Amino acid sequence: MENALKKFKYVDYLWDQDHADSFNEDQVALFLYRSNLLGTDLRITNYGGGNTSCKTIEKDPLTNEDTEVMWVKGSGGDIGTLTRAGIAGLYVNRLRNLKNVYKGLHDEDRMVGLFNHCIYDINSKTPSIDTPLHGLLPFKHIDHLHPDAIIAIASAEGSEQITKEIWGDTMGWVPWQRPGFDLGLQLEKCLEKNPGIRGIVLGSHGLFTWGDTSFECYMNSLEVIEIASNYIEEKIKEQGSVFGGQKIESLPKDKRLNKAAQIMPLLRGLCSSENRMIGHFSDSDVVLEFINSHNLEKLAPMGTSCPDHFLRTKIQPLVLQLDKNEDLSNGDAILEKLKPAFEAYRAEYASYYNTCKKDNSPAMRDANPVIIIYPGIGMFSFAKDKQTTRVASEFYVNAINVMRGAEAISSYTSLPRQEAFDIEYWLLEEAKLSRMPKEQPLSRKVALITGAGGGIGKAIADKLTAEGANVVLTDIAEDRLIEANATYKRDVSTFAVCDVTDKHSIAVAFDKACVEFGGVDIIVHSAGLAISKPLEDTNDEDWNILQDILVKGQFELAKQAVAIMRKQNLGGDYISIASKNGLVAGPNNVAYGTAKAAQQHMVRLLAAELGKDKVRVNTVNPDGVIVGSKIWEGAWAEGRARANGISVEELPAFYAKRNLLNEIITPDDIANGVFSLVGILTKTTGNIVNIDGGMANAFVR
Repeated sequence: MENALKKFKYVDYLWDQDHADSFNEDQVALFLYRSNLLGTDLRITNYGGGNTSCKTIEKDPLTNEDTEVMWVKGSGGDIGTLTRAGIAGLYVNRLRNLKNVYKGLHDEDRMVGLFNHCIYDINSKTPSIDTPLHGLLPFKHIDHLHPDAIIAIASAEGSEQITKEIWGDTMGWVPWQRPGFDLGLQLEKCLEKNPGIRGIVLGSHGLFTWGDTSFECYMNSLEVIEIASNYIEEKIKEQGSVFGGQKIESLPKDKRLNKAAQIMPLLRGLCSSENRMIGHFSDSDVVLEFINSHNLEKLAPMGTSCPDHFLRTKIQPLVLQLDKNEDLSNGDAILEKLKPAFEAYRAEYASYYNTCKKDNSPAMRDANPVIIIYPGIGMFSFAKDKQTTRVASEFYVNAINVMRGAEAISSYTSLPRQEAFDIEYWLLEEAKLSRMPKEQPLSRKVALITGAGGGIGKAIADKLTAEGANVVLTDIAEDRLIEANATYKRDVSTFAVCDVTDKHSIAVAFDKACVEFGGVDIIVHSAGLAISKPLEDTNDEDWNILQDILVKGQFELAKQAVAIMRKQNLGGDYISIASKNGLVAGPNNVAYGTAKAAQQHMVRLLAAELGKDKVRVNTVNPDGVIVGSKIWEGAWAEGRARANGISVEELPAFYAKRNLLNEIITPDDIANGVFSLVGILTKTTGNIVNIDGGMANAFVR
């Protein structure tokens, strides 16, 4: 195993034999293990790309006789995270008998439906279009992968001859063919003509490799990819440069991020002309090498080659004609420069659709770009959610690697537009899209929440993410933010240390939101503190800190948030977490109550001003949120207990008894109030929602 590890330079050898032995020769478990290892390396296959399989002998439940069963990744799965629930089990003999009823290329869609008649395991995932590619080959373990290096060879001019040059007679080659039953037949014929080969290169598509055991298959896949990668790197060394060499120089990292933060809300707004989108930014070395090159203008319009690439990135990117040093501070002026490029892209996409469509083609989808390139700065992607847009970016990086390799070998070739269209608008692809789960109420939206390191702010973040939003957690305590952020899955959240009394700190938080997600749609000002003192004990420091955090902080957050929302032109929501104390007068509360009243009236003023921008501004008034609230820790709780003549321990019951419903109010209740305003009551602004169990003296009407 150590020798195996040493022989690989361009792929990661991850096989752990001790771990493999723990499966006790369970071939399905070993196939899943191999799949997960291969799926961790994006150079081998990207998210959702490729598929893997194994064949075993099982007892037929109907005859009790031995029968060969193929276990293969099901439709829509990802080999990097593949589990038993994500595979299909099919009778091999039935699958191969489908050759008797196959009528040709026009019959591909019907054949997919027939795969269900081959099911052995009744708990199977829906079989994918690639099922016959595995089933018609005789090998026990098979990998179908989309390695960058292999697709570079498969997409290079003279691919068949190059394959022969690299591997001699040990590898087969088949020309481009849309995935389906016929491609499985082509693989079968290739093997019949070349019985000793170790794998097959699929023109403009990918790789098939195999082995008698899961480990042998794994090693074969890695070795073939390693050979291809080494060949490409040697060719690059011979040329001395890639992509025709560097045309422009990137700005420094900090300036690139600043430019990205400034332009992403504008790009998001333009990309959201049909559907609101979430953004992603990449300025990796691989990206910068390509977008700053002489050959960008030649290669970008050619489009991607591998179907998995353009299904996620669209056929080609939009390249911005902006200088890297362009002053982006005037959003309106930059928007006017960007609009013609987007209009031209949409028109070109519509022309592509209308030229290639057939009588039964699905309706044209969103014509906006998915990938946007800004030379000298980086690459942006926009899609329906963060995972989809991040994966689209990763796929275009794969496409860059393919173009890099193909250009080093000979020259890059892309799929003809009609072939690309037939994949993009394949009825089976449309059916897959129709099976996607319904989007959640706050899908495609980004919320920035202050005071989100714990208490009410964290509860609000939990609720908004549960309803589909991305969140930017902010707080003054980084340790609390790290802990809070860790409670969410990937592609859901990010965080920024933010002091709401400091406008620069607020700007940094908004920059994080823009670079990470493309902009912001919902602001929740939950940061706060409470001071309970009689008038004679309230000093200037008490007064100022409450005004700075609650009032001035709310003002500065609104000012910066609205600037971003106006760039996006998508409207938005601003929620102030105020208090019953802003409506009701009580003892020992002059500084806190005044600040909360100021927050509430500011909401009304902002609502009156921002209605024309479709920015809705509302207040949520909590009261008596003792359990789980950070404010009720320490001096505030002691002060309120003294004011009411009770002990701190008696506060929860005391506050519950004084409201009309006799209910204890929790942070989750406040979070539900926020969601009602941003996710349900979408035609209200300037309003106050009291979450207090019913306090008659706080009724606003």
